[in-house]
Amino acid sequence: MNDTTPPQKRSSIPTFLAGALGGLLVLVLGAALIATDVVDTGDDTTTVERTALPTRAVSDSGGDGRTVADIYKQEGAGVVFVVAQQEASSETSPFGTPDGGGEATGSGFVVDKDGTIVTNAHVVGEAEDVQVRFKEDGDLVDAKVVGTDPSTDVAVLKVDPSDADLQPLPLGSSGDTQVGDAVVAIGNPFGYTRSVTTGIVSAKQRQITAPNGFSIENVIQTDAAINPGNSGGPLLDAEGRVIGINSQIATGGSQGSVGIGFAVPIDTVKDLLPTLKQGEEIERAYIGIEMIGVTEDIARDFNLGADQGALIQKVVPDGPADKAGLRAGGTSTGDGIRAGGDLIIEVNGEEIETPDDLPAAIADLKPGDDVEVVFYRGDERKTVKVELAKRPTSLDSSQQDPGGGTLPDLP
Repeated sequence: MNDTTPPQKRSSIPTFLAGALGGLLVLVLGAALIATDVVDTGDDTTTVERTALPTRAVSDSGGDGRTVADIYKQEGAGVVFVVAQQEASSETSPFGTPDGGGEATGSGFVVDKDGTIVTNAHVVGEAEDVQVRFKEDGDLVDAKVVGTDPSTDVAVLKVDPSDADLQPLPLGSSGDTQVGDAVVAIGNPFGYTRSVTTGIVSAKQRQITAPNGFSIENVIQTDAAINPGNSGGPLLDAEGRVIGINSQIATGGSQGSVGIGFAVPIDTVKDLLPTLKQGEEIERAYIGIEMIGVTEDIARDFNLGADQGALIQKVVPDGPADKAGLRAGGTSTGDGIRAGGDLIIEVNGEEIETPDDLPAAIADLKPGDDVEVVFYRGDERKTVKVELAKRPTSLDSSQQDPGGGTLPDLP
């Protein structure tokens, strides 16, 4: 297969409710999120929109950065085209839709001279037969999936270093990025290999839904054009350093970029790499609740002990919170909120102002660790010790995220 000419067969991408696997649409905050890979099933219609791109990025030091052309020539050599053979399955995916299988394509990038490549977990899925191409006119090279983490949508591939001229990309720091910083995305949108687009960091600390239904935190939002096929490719800063893995886009109902893309932060990826390169499982702590934020109006109407925190709506049966005696709301209200649940305001000494603060408070903890949870039951302040458990491998899309976060609102 040679991708130096425009592809003739690209698929439409099935719509799902709560995540992205092999080119699936997801919904977040009222907009459709689409995992940016492509499944080739025979549709011969492709629409391409072109926009003017700046020729020079602005560095984080305030001066002129490298030109986009320079970044493309050097770092682009480390971006690969990924092909994964997905077998059709009669089973239902975590998002409530059967897996149709097919040939999924996406992007990835080299991070080590030993042949280590990073991509999205949803690009490779459960595929065992994965290949990568290093040059537009090059041959496909066999790659082994050595580790995946569906909770962050990260996968690590390995190729024989003698099979290719490996050009590792430098890894930057997503934590150091600022809103407004210039960025460059390189990938294979709609099969157009090694395409480059530019933009800025539109926002930080966004939340998207992982392939297994849990939430990915601290995600970078960008207006760089990202489309199906960009999945797994790098989002680079003005110095050509990777700050994120392009993973999803908000489409507003279409199947292409509308200027809202999301990248998994590279700081998260760097924490996972040593474990995934060894083929080991990533274990995460889990508290087992569904929760919502509160406002002054909710606090007043429900007679809560505080006007901020995480109000428990559901407790997973036999989960850590349930075993510790935390209570969920039991009285339905007209606005869909369950009244009567405990209001968590502190975990291990860290203040919980919103539901997003809770997963952050336990992010560095392990299954079996104890946490001290301070909460209000009515107007009575209480404290309880909760022993965290191991997070399940997947979450039903009809549920909220019981790992200590909430799934995005669905229309």
